[in-house]
Amino acid sequence: MKLPHHSKQSASRRKFIRNAGIAAAGFFIVPREVLGRGFVAPSDKLNVAGIGVGGKGESDLTEIAKSPNVNIVALCDVDDRQAAKSRARYPKATYTRDFREMLAKQKNSIDAVVVSTPDHTHAVATIAAMQLGKHVYTQKPLTHDIHEARILADAARKYKVVTQMGNQGASGDGVRKAKEMYMAGMIGEVVEAHGWTNRPVWPQGIATPTGKFDIPKELDWNLWLGPAKQMDYNPAYLPFNWRGWWNFGTGALGDMACHILDAMYRLLPIDYPDSAECSMSSVYKQMWTPENYTDSCPASSIIHLNFPRTDKKGNVKFSWYDGGLLPERPEELQPDEAFGGADGGLMLVGTKGKMLIDVYGANPRLLPLTRMQQEKMPAETLARVPEGHYVQWVNACIAGHGKKEVSSPFEFAGPLTEGILMGNLAIRSYMIEDKEGKNKFPGRKKLVWDAKNMKVTNFEPANDFVKIPYRDGWKLSL
Repeated sequence: MKLPHHSKQSASRRKFIRNAGIAAAGFFIVPREVLGRGFVAPSDKLNVAGIGVGGKGESDLTEIAKSPNVNIVALCDVDDRQAAKSRARYPKATYTRDFREMLAKQKNSIDAVVVSTPDHTHAVATIAAMQLGKHVYTQKPLTHDIHEARILADAARKYKVVTQMGNQGASGDGVRKAKEMYMAGMIGEVVEAHGWTNRPVWPQGIATPTGKFDIPKELDWNLWLGPAKQMDYNPAYLPFNWRGWWNFGTGALGDMACHILDAMYRLLPIDYPDSAECSMSSVYKQMWTPENYTDSCPASSIIHLNFPRTDKKGNVKFSWYDGGLLPERPEELQPDEAFGGADGGLMLVGTKGKMLIDVYGANPRLLPLTRMQQEKMPAETLARVPEGHYVQWVNACIAGHGKKEVSSPFEFAGPLTEGILMGNLAIRSYMIEDKEGKNKFPGRKKLVWDAKNMKVTNFEPANDFVKIPYRDGWKLSL
């Protein structure tokens, strides 16, 4: 079988394991075909390390380990409490707090890395692994800011490792069925789209936490901060509520849009928006004076993005709604028919009809819903992924770069993430204050985006959020 495309040291290690008998132990490693169908020889397994192994990281490793071709050989987490379950499940795996130390010490024994940290450390952990020739699976959103997304997409092309973003619906049957319906012309050309979510389901639109707290002995707070600006430890930020704070997370949009917009990116010829505008909820503690909580993502927002089609055939106008806000119900839906799933949904508006798609690209259906019974559905022409998103990545890693397809490689996930983060660029610009404490970007303007140069051309302060400064000691480069 083909070896993974990574370091020469790793290739040499595998060649040695395959071809050399372990004389001292008195046995030889036998090829799988000799031992029988379904047996996986140890030499054929992918050695995987996890960076961020509690919470979502724990479930990611559980899914990865469902493949018989995987060894979980290394675990890394800055919080011993979060890592406890994974350490118990994989007792033979080494454990480290600092991913840089783990990669340096085990660069010859790790083949692939799963990054499931908070958003603000996705990019630095991911590129560190890629630069050592390791395949990477990184949770969504791919990055914390737009500049990082562009860097990781470029890194995937440069280092030629197998990459996958953790938007698992990208490997589902639903998004493939939706594309087949679209290719069959069932809704015509899409001219607008609407996406929405019930997130945030964590605190947002609130004041910055205060108070002095002792750092738990199980936590390395400095490593948890990573490239984020220096600040005091506060239990309000972790283990999960970091999502609602700009220093670490990307809010409701960053959490769910990689799942919800994935289908739109797969069906339509789009990459980067050329403009963004937004509105957001305000919190009042006294008459006529809104609080401006600039550290916290808003409780709810509406975002409008304009996507020029890459085939030069017009534009697709996209609107996003979160915090319980929804677009107007389409008139084709009956009053008692559900408008999307519980977590949100996507509606594509075409010249010949409309399509509803649930979160994770699931359950695509035409409107009115009676069309689903009245019209013949197109044949399945797109290959399905029966093994699922995680094992698809494992199999591609074992085959080697370019040998097997993955659903969400960074070359695709990078532009998707950039487009999503343009919405947050509008929100953060909306929240800017002048020296007198008055908003100078009150949502009346539209950000004009030069995607090639990653620059807002009509409101210079917005560019401060394109590339968020790193703390001393941290950098991101190809």
